Amino acid sequence: MLDDTDKNLLAALQENAHLTAQELSERLNLSASQAGRRRQRLEAKGYISAYRAALDATRLGLTVQAFVQVQLGTHGPQQARSFSRLIELRAEVTSAWTLTGDADYLLRVYCSDLSGLNQLIHDVILPHPAVARVQSQIVMDQLKQDAPLPT
Repeated sequence: MLDDTDKNLLAALQENAHLTAQELSERLNLSASQAGRRRQRLEAKGYISAYRAALDATRLGLTVQAFVQVQLGTHGPQQARSFSRLIELRAEVTSAWTLTGDADYLLRVYCSDLSGLNQLIHDVILPHPAVARVQSQIVMDQLKQDAPLPT
């Protein structure tokens, strides 16, 4: 179970993963050693799974963000594994979910331009033997950035 101090520590690290034990101690009213031990415990127990840098897609030349819904024509385990391997290998696919409903998968993709998105859909995803249908939505504007998880 997480206590309020653990939750506050997790919230602080989601805002800035570079916080030192000393900076965490000041935010949490703990000693630096206590803050460091709590962080280590939360890492060891899997509450903190990774530390990442948030990059600016536009500055990297990735000007098109889209969500791509994929419906498979066949739903066997082999087809699902094969499709999963395909999307794992594509750098443009930054997130992927399996879904209930009409679409089997939802992919979040970043491409340099519309031509890149078109190529990804028509030359990579649609030719996969298990894929029956693809529908894409291009992001016009992101109103809320990927937010921290509620703690």
